[in-house]
Amino acid sequence: STQSTGSSGINAEYGGSIQKAADFVRAFALGFDLEDCLALIRLDDLFLESFEIADVKTTLKGDHLARAIGRIAGKGGRTKYTIENVTKTRIVLADSKIHILGSFQNMRIARTAICNLILGSPPAKVYGKMRTVASRMSERF
Repeated sequence: STQSTGSSGINAEYGGSIQKAADFVRAFALGFDLEDCLALIRLDDLFLESFEIADVKTTLKGDHLARAIGRIAGKGGRTKYTIENVTKTRIVLADSKIHILGSFQNMRIARTAICNLILGSPPAKVYGKMRTVASRMSERF
């Protein structure tokens, strides 16, 4: 079989690979585990999203910001792990930045849960809503 050497053929052929490589490097630089970064290359429906706590609530400063980060992480990282496990996503908390890796739908559920925590909802209430939405999603597919 012959391969096209035209410039448009090369762009179409390697464009996806270059994007995946860029996503891999970005994910690794943001602090995701190597296995999670490799999943970005292997799977087509994984995405990376980043946002700041200030994007959700601009008035948080000092101790209030620290408490919001604490609510997302939870005691010993438990809240973060619960959100990751329920939504099948990976989350990196880097200071006041939040990075989420997952499928589009799952990232949306995780982002909503994190936003509710930032806005002050108690973790138990956030867990309940998140589990309800996640179970509805799994029923749908």
